[in-house]
Order: sequence, then C-alpha cells, then structure tokens
Amino acid sequence: MKTNQLQKNIPKEWQLTKLADIGVFSKGAGIAKEELSENGHNAIRYGELYTRYNVKINKIYSFISDKIIPLTKKIKYGDILFAGSGETIDEIGKSATYLLKEDCYAGGDVIIFSPKNANSLFLSYFLNFGEGRKKLRELGQGQSIVHIYKSDMEEIKLHLPHLPEQNRIVSVLETWDKAIENLNKKIEIKKQIKKSLMQDLLTGKKRLAGFKDKWETKTLGDVSDFINGYTFKSGNYVDGGKYKIITIANVQDGFMFIDEPKTINELPFNVSKEQILKKGDILISMTGNVGRVCVVDHDNCLLNQRVGKIVAKDIHKELLYLFLYDRRFLYQMIGSAQGGAQANLSTEDIKEYIFDLPKTKEEQIAISDILTTADKEITELEKKLLIIKNQKKYLLNNLITGAIRTPALLNNFKL
Repeated sequence: MKTNQLQKNIPKEWQLTKLADIGVFSKGAGIAKEELSENGHNAIRYGELYTRYNVKINKIYSFISDKIIPLTKKIKYGDILFAGSGETIDEIGKSATYLLKEDCYAGGDVIIFSPKNANSLFLSYFLNFGEGRKKLRELGQGQSIVHIYKSDMEEIKLHLPHLPEQNRIVSVLETWDKAIENLNKKIEIKKQIKKSLMQDLLTGKKRLAGFKDKWETKTLGDVSDFINGYTFKSGNYVDGGKYKIITIANVQDGFMFIDEPKTINELPFNVSKEQILKKGDILISMTGNVGRVCVVDHDNCLLNQRVGKIVAKDIHKELLYLFLYDRRFLYQMIGSAQGGAQANLSTEDIKEYIFDLPKTKEEQIAISDILTTADKEITELEKKLLIIKNQKKYLLNNLITGAIRTPALLNNFKL
C-alpha cells in the first residue's frame, strides 16, 4: 500500500498559515523528578511526550502535590504539548493533544500551543507527520541535547485546510482509531484466556480426562527437522511474479502477513523441494525480531534465508506449533540470539530448546484441538488489526497532504 510522505500537490483551497496566527504559545515550568507523587494533580514532563504519548493524551502517568502547582504552568483541554528537548532530531518537537477535562500542569521544556479556530487533534496529526514534522525537525538545535524554541515555532508556516475539512479529517482518523482500540481490547481478552489455557495444558499442570501417562523431556531437535532458507538474488525479483519470497518481515507473531511481497517467475535450478513451502508449514524468524513463528497460509511461497522451517517428526504437528508459539520459547530464543546491532539465531539455538511432551499422540491431539481453536480466533483478529492499522497509515499520510479529500457532506461513520 503506497503512501505520500510529503505534501506535493497542495490543494488550492489550503492556505499558507503561520502557527502564531492560529494559536498562542507558552512555556511549561520546571517539575523535577523528585517532585512527582503517587497521586494528586495531573502533570506532564517533556520526556513523556516521546515515551508515553502518541498524538493524543487521554491517560496520565505522573502527578504532583498542591505545593508544586504555583511553580508550574496549567494546561487545558485541547492544548497541544511539544517536547522542547530531546536526545535526537527525531525526538524533538514531538507533540500530543491533551484530551482530558481535568486540570493538568506542564513541566519545563514542554512547549504549550493553545489553538484558536483550528482543530487541535488535526494539528497534532499534521505536526507529527509530513510537512509539519519536517519543519519541526529543521528547527532542532544542539548536539548532545537538541532543543526547539517557541519563538521559532511561532514562525512556522504550513498549508492547512479550513476548519470544516480539518474536522472531517479527524472524524475519519478517529473512526479507524476506535476500530483499532476495540480490536486491541478483544485481542487482549482472547490472549489472556489462551495464556491461562496454555499455562495449564502445555506444562501438564492440568491433565485432560482419560490421560495419566508421564510426560517425556525432549529437545526440539529430537522431535523435528530444521530447514534453512534459500539465498535469493534481488536481481531476479519481478513485479507480480508467480512465486512469493517469504522473508523475516512476513513472519509475524503468530501469523504470516504478505503485503506487496517480493516475487520471482522462475525457480532457481538448485532450490530444494523443502524450500518450496506448502500451506501448514511452520516458519520461524532467525534475524531481527527472532523467535516469531507462523504457519504458511498462502500458495506458491518460497523459503528465504534467515527464515527457518520446522518439520514435525515425532510429535503432533499442531501441538509442535503451540509449543513454539508459547512465550517461553520466544523468550528463550531472544535470550539465545547472538549479534551486535541485529539479533541472530543459529539452527542449534533452535534445536536445543527443551520441553516436556505428552507421551501419547492421543493426548497431544486432544491438547492441540483445544488450544488451536483459541489460537485461530486470535490470529484472525490480529490479521484484521494489521490491515486496519495499514489503512489508517495510508489515510493519515494522504489526508494530511491533501492527496485524498473528504467530501463536504461527510458525516460520522463506522467501519
């Protein structure tokens, strides 16, 4: 899904506007870390703007007592807060809109912008991406610590739509945000249910009725074979080819996601039959976000380097996948990964994983049937979530650049 990163063809209705003409800038006052309390009045320090908040502030993590209030600056609903200091240019000027009705107080190095005749949330989106973000980065000054100053921000000029279009853009983006929020809640509930089931059933803590045999301790190498990927040459890639090259980016946590894959038309003469994937094959990421596993669910897929295929040998295939998807496996793989700038797993790291296994295939199948049903529900929700997040990213980049326009009669709608 292609996106416009910067504004190119500015709509003629959008006006070049100086920020000082549509709002008032002010500065927070110092709140030292030791002045924070466990409860009291809402407070925001500049560091939280690039560690805890993203565009919107609808939950507060810091508080101050009554005696600190006179030393601070009060903010109100709809104010946009900017990080005035940061360690890198990428951090400087990151902003979020305060969307709580309760009083709140801003610490030092927080720059406060109180908009007038503008949609605060639209401006927060606009200033964190595209043209707005680019201009804020350009204002950053300093080496070890980068600063941005309100006097410079007042002079920023941006091409902005009129208020009605700002409101429509926010309405669209908020619709996607609400869908993302609801899906995240559903996924979290499903995961908690599945986590409890896995802790009980994959450890033998609770046994299913009719099974009493003692479990056996095995390594992953005892019960499965491991296939490494093929080193495909990028020069052979074509658009819309017959075969999809499955890379580590396609191996998500519990599902395979393919969006504009790398493809080829002809199989290399020396690719092995084991590297030609089939639906149901189990894959593992071996570089970067190591230890993620998924099951192949597309046709005509090929196994790329740094993606491994794990083939069940003396274990029920579905149960093998569940042991691999268990967080204990993921955490051990992360701990075993070697490398400096980028984590890497070896074949031996994976094959040496130790776990206890039900002795009979009947018990293995019974356990996997219960957990697979729960896993499929989560996987489908996560696929939908990733699609909606990509849709929002596409809309965000194109709505704030004017590449996509909202109709004047747009009303609130639901996905």
